[in-house]
Amino acid sequence: MIVLMSSVGTRGDVQPVVALALEMQALGHEVRLCVPPNFVDWVAGLGFTATPVGIEMRAPRAGEAAPALIPDLITDQFETIGSAAQGCDLIVAGGVHQYAARSVAELHGLRYVVAAYAPVSLPSPDLAPPGQAVEPDGAAATLRLWDETRRAWNLRSLERVNANRARLGLARVDDVIDHILGDRPWLAADATLAPAPATPGMRVVQTGAWILPDSRPLAPALEAFLDGGEAPVYIGFGSMPAAPGTSRVLIDAVRAVGRRVIVSRGWADLAPIDDAPDCIAIGEVNQQALFTRVAAVVHHSGAGTTTAAARAGVAQIVAPMFSDQFYWGRRVRALGIGTAIAGLSRDTLASALRETLEPGVATRARAVATTVRSNGAAIAARRLAELGELG
Repeated sequence: MIVLMSSVGTRGDVQPVVALALEMQALGHEVRLCVPPNFVDWVAGLGFTATPVGIEMRAPRAGEAAPALIPDLITDQFETIGSAAQGCDLIVAGGVHQYAARSVAELHGLRYVVAAYAPVSLPSPDLAPPGQAVEPDGAAATLRLWDETRRAWNLRSLERVNANRARLGLARVDDVIDHILGDRPWLAADATLAPAPATPGMRVVQTGAWILPDSRPLAPALEAFLDGGEAPVYIGFGSMPAAPGTSRVLIDAVRAVGRRVIVSRGWADLAPIDDAPDCIAIGEVNQQALFTRVAAVVHHSGAGTTTAAARAGVAQIVAPMFSDQFYWGRRVRALGIGTAIAGLSRDTLASALRETLEPGVATRARAVATTVRSNGAAIAARRLAELGELG
């Protein structure tokens, strides 16, 4: 079977699809990937045919110019995925911002699977749409928010989706979200961390999170730092931006509670504020190896980092910024494995650290870790193989 997998967005969107691709490859299937241009070399280095789709989802750094021309990303998906799908048997869309994959599958008579990475991407009376800092009071209020979300998606993209479908000789669709998700979406999230909500009209297949195994060793300098004292606090915001002065706020807060600090530079370009030996800056790192050796993880509440910290059994302090990150923040609190804060200030973060570094939170985090599964990608790969056998 030849499978085309598409993902757009940041590393948190792409890495789960790569995990699934490796599992499919291990089962003997051929996998092609459409990924943002900044991930093509990485994916190709793993042995896959990789085609760039969309743009690098990153705000320009200070002094950098914004791209002179941003393409119509919906038309780009139709053209790129349409071309890459030639000769394939199945299309897998990773993440819900997949405007073309189902239409291309329909055009060529291929099977189609779309996977959401968080339950809040699935319309439900149980959970408000992504971006809601607080859950509304009751199902009726929640469904009103979903109506507003549908209208926003349709206003933004419905006509462009239908224009591309018309170009392919396909009928119009009435609702973008319903078209992308269909009636049997998959949920690539751990059932303990993110249980599937009620989804009237849909039958959700929850596979578990698609986790890419990482066997890379930690850098010698980081190993030496970890061995040089009490377990430090890790701080990193992955692909998220940060306001000027954020590094000082974060480091001062950790020092205020008497802890050493590991600063992950990330796209926010976090950095040490002085030469003191209680702080080290790192680049991209094996979180699976590092998180088991820190006292707490301070992060942006992305699905991947939340899951990695939960698997490691380490307490979390999360500072959600947008989209599904607010949902993951609520789950961290509800499970008792950490806390969420609104906004970043020295005093707020220091207070959250004092609360989260209490022994009871660490005990709870270790207990929850025993229930978090790591084989979601393998489960998903077996289900995809079964779909292929159905013809």
